[in-house]
Amino acid sequence: MSLSAEDIKFSVAPMMDWTDRHDRFFLRLISRRARLYTEMVTANAIRFGDRAKLLDFNAEEHPLALQIGGSEADALAEAAKIGEDWGYDEINLNVGCPSDRVQSGQFGACLMQTPDLVAECMAAMKDSVKIPVTVKCRIGVDEQDPNEALFTLVEKCKTAGVTHFIVHARKAWLDGLSPKENRDIPPLDYALVYQLKAAHPDLLISINGGIETMAEAQTHMADVDGVMLGRAAYKTPYLLADVDAAFYNETQAPLSREEIVHQLVPYAQNLVANGTRLHALTRHLMGLFQGQAGGRIWRRHLSENAPQRGDDPKVLTEALDLVREQQARKSALQETG
Repeated sequence: MSLSAEDIKFSVAPMMDWTDRHDRFFLRLISRRARLYTEMVTANAIRFGDRAKLLDFNAEEHPLALQIGGSEADALAEAAKIGEDWGYDEINLNVGCPSDRVQSGQFGACLMQTPDLVAECMAAMKDSVKIPVTVKCRIGVDEQDPNEALFTLVEKCKTAGVTHFIVHARKAWLDGLSPKENRDIPPLDYALVYQLKAAHPDLLISINGGIETMAEAQTHMADVDGVMLGRAAYKTPYLLADVDAAFYNETQAPLSREEIVHQLVPYAQNLVANGTRLHALTRHLMGLFQGQAGGRIWRRHLSENAPQRGDDPKVLTEALDLVREQQARKSALQETG
């Protein structure tokens, strides 16, 4: 099975410690159409670990992709099959993460140096499942020439049957930069990703890296098939409210911020009833009112109260009431001014 151009127009990047099931449920309330990705899960964790803890998700999260890390074809194929059986819509191989832990396991961005191995892994995964298997990569690592490294990886994986590539348009410097620095310091090369699409019009190419706004995202669509946002989608999540209309021509109005909070309350009630602390959800909600009157008091109330009152979903409605009060005061001042 292959993805269509419609499937991949807009997606939210897999981000360690951020895009867990609670964050994805929240993001799905904002956009009905954006494609969501899990945090990276290693193939061996899937094979031998607590699968319910690692793989469970809410039915509302679809369309949803599972991102896997690994470099052994047989293990990846087994993990991909488990992911398919668990109900995921896509399996994605991480060929872009630069963390020390990933490097020590010989996967992630360092796989850019072994394109034949990546192609072997992708072929094994593709043979094991019926759902799409895809690659998320960098344009190169360390001293590699991106023109050679990126194109070689894509061409070899294309031969293995891969049709969708998500390209973070930066190199990863495995020697000398921290994972955090690798998100900002290497320069972006969007033009190279455009060239990749021009050279392979039959492939679906999504672009990732440094995209902050919907306007920027839409500009990229002139040259590629899809756009993936990462940190901007997490830190200012309500920007996703424009996705369905801008990318999918949807006419249904998005939920307001207030409506989103009200829909999160029963979700939070279910969480705490099942023994999960409220902070597991609220830590993802800090940016909901970013740039709005009341945004600071929203963040403060959640950060101060959710950890201490981890079994009390009323923290959410209390924070919303404080936001309303501040917005009402601001409106009254504007009217009298």
